[in-house]
Amino acid sequence: MARFASRGSGGAVTVYWRPGCVFCIKLRTQLRAARIPYRKVNIWRDPDAAAFVRGVADGNETVPTVVVGDHPPMVNPSLAQVRQALADG
Repeated sequence: MARFASRGSGGAVTVYWRPGCVFCIKLRTQLRAARIPYRKVNIWRDPDAAAFVRGVADGNETVPTVVVGDHPPMVNPSLAQVRQALADG
């Protein structure tokens, strides 16, 4: 888990997603509209990322899973939760 959770620095946002996920599409659209930069990681193309998501989502590949800096990973967060994590620094 630490390998992925510590990848970000400061307020960097990483969104773990998979194709066809409507919740991922919604959050990524909201992040773009709010002009919050983020890095996206497709868990279907990155086995290590999929393992990370399973590690923080009770063994499930629940996406979007979002990491903001050193904040604990968030599973299917709202835009407000991402903003709060960014504010917490």
